Amino acid sequence: MRESVLLMLPIVLPVLAGLLLLLLPEWKNRKALCAFVGAVLCITGTLVFANIAAVSEESPGFILFWLTKTLPVYFRPDTMGKIFMSAVTVVWVLAGFFSFEYMKHQRKEKRYYGFYLIVYGVLAALGFSGNLITFYFFYELMTLTTLPLVLHTQTKEAVMAGLKYLFYSLSGAYMVLFGVYFLNRYGDTLTFGGGGVLNQSLVSGHEQLLLVAAMLMITGFGVKAGMFPFHAWLTAAHPEAPAPASAVLSGIIVKCGVLGILRVVYDLFGADFLRGTWVQKTWLVITLLTVFMGSMMAYREKLLKRRLAYSTISQVSYILFGLAVMEPEALTGALLHTVCHAFTKCGLFLAAGAIIYKTGKTKVDELRGIGKEMPVTMWCYTILSLTLIGIPPTGGVLSKWYLCIGSLSGNIPVFSWLGPVILLISALLTAGYLLPLTIQGFLPGEDYDYTTLKKKEPAWIMVVPLVILTVLAAGMGLFPVTPLQ
Repeated sequence: MRESVLLMLPIVLPVLAGLLLLLLPEWKNRKALCAFVGAVLCITGTLVFANIAAVSEESPGFILFWLTKTLPVYFRPDTMGKIFMSAVTVVWVLAGFFSFEYMKHQRKEKRYYGFYLIVYGVLAALGFSGNLITFYFFYELMTLTTLPLVLHTQTKEAVMAGLKYLFYSLSGAYMVLFGVYFLNRYGDTLTFGGGGVLNQSLVSGHEQLLLVAAMLMITGFGVKAGMFPFHAWLTAAHPEAPAPASAVLSGIIVKCGVLGILRVVYDLFGADFLRGTWVQKTWLVITLLTVFMGSMMAYREKLLKRRLAYSTISQVSYILFGLAVMEPEALTGALLHTVCHAFTKCGLFLAAGAIIYKTGKTKVDELRGIGKEMPVTMWCYTILSLTLIGIPPTGGVLSKWYLCIGSLSGNIPVFSWLGPVILLISALLTAGYLLPLTIQGFLPGEDYDYTTLKKKEPAWIMVVPLVILTVLAAGMGLFPVTPLQ
């Protein structure tokens, strides 16, 4: 009973608090609103980490209710869920505090915080899901509850971006649902446990059908992860959403697709069933294509937030490539990059948001000399950029090292060497689209008019979360801890 209450609190508390905000009239006292939201975020974060520390791998979990006689809504934190929720909590709390200043001049601020809290609770349920049915239920709910964050400004562009996000997400979810039917038919259970759940006596003679189902599920979850050719929603949604929403969309929401794929490959079908099949080879081709394509598109893009969105498409496919290799070192690299990218990309979007908030400028070419005006913000941006590129001793070099070692040790014809080559090319392109802003920002040239220079550093409540994310992202390389130890 005590464990079930502990598991439910971080799910129920933010959802109820969010619903309360949506139902109550507008708060005239904005400080009280921010204090309420901040308190809920901190308490929920504490409860999440309490679950991570207190609930062991051997815990039986608990069943909330039964959808049918054989399909329960079931919660049980495991290693993957704990890693996911650790990243979610850090990003969600810090981006939430950043938004207290950023959203000051936005309309419908109470509505934004209401949905922001609800999504946090839904993500807690998603991360602590113990079986596929529970995961799928909250995965769909996560799509519906994040939609208002994309639509928040209610401009024509935001509405169209929101509709595109909804269409892509639901289409991917229906692909996943197709695979759920076959797993339920040919598996002993839908509970996550590692190694696969397929009943070999039932599978015999239906291998190709199950491979098709697996590919559809990987593709379906890959939509949320921005995998080619279903990536267009990211570049539409990120520029239109408020910067804190863009930060959590890029840092966390896309990782829900990654977590779904990880569950499908390692917990349900099993890596042994997929290794060496056409599913693995097709998936490897798509991930490497996405890595290269995302980097090239980011290199050409002039709008800062859209450039970062293309970067997310590329960087998340680093993770998917590591999962597709299906080797222990590559899996370690994928999990490390999941956390590192969450901190790094959230920080980059918050830096972009701080720049836009203080200057109103959205294009890279307009930001010459920005390092002189906002030095702390731009130093954070620079360190985060070096992390994303993979420059020692930041966290990016550690995750990419494991990805390359895993690829080389996988002995997959062509892909064992092609993977590291594509990752290296992508790293060079990443430097090409991130560092020019640093160079132009700190070294604007002799013709820069220094007489117009004014310090525009944002308020401390925006700077502190950015600094913390920068320290965490860089510190992962200085204090390496592999998630599978």
